[in-house]
Amino acid sequence: MTMPMTQIENDPDQMDHKTCRYICDAVGERLQQSMRPEPALSSRLQQLLDEMQRREADRH
Repeated sequence: MTMPMTQIENDPDQMDHKTCRYICDAVGERLQQSMRPEPALSSRLQQLLDEMQRREADRH
């Protein structure tokens, strides 16, 4: 059931478009900051991890 636009505009519990957009933008920025990819490992560290995984696989 959809409410006519006049009822939505007069409802004090409804946010205006500007406030809603501000909140969405702020949430989006925080998500981008928290979901940034981790920096790449150094080539030496990656080699060591690969070697460790290979040895682990050989044991099983």
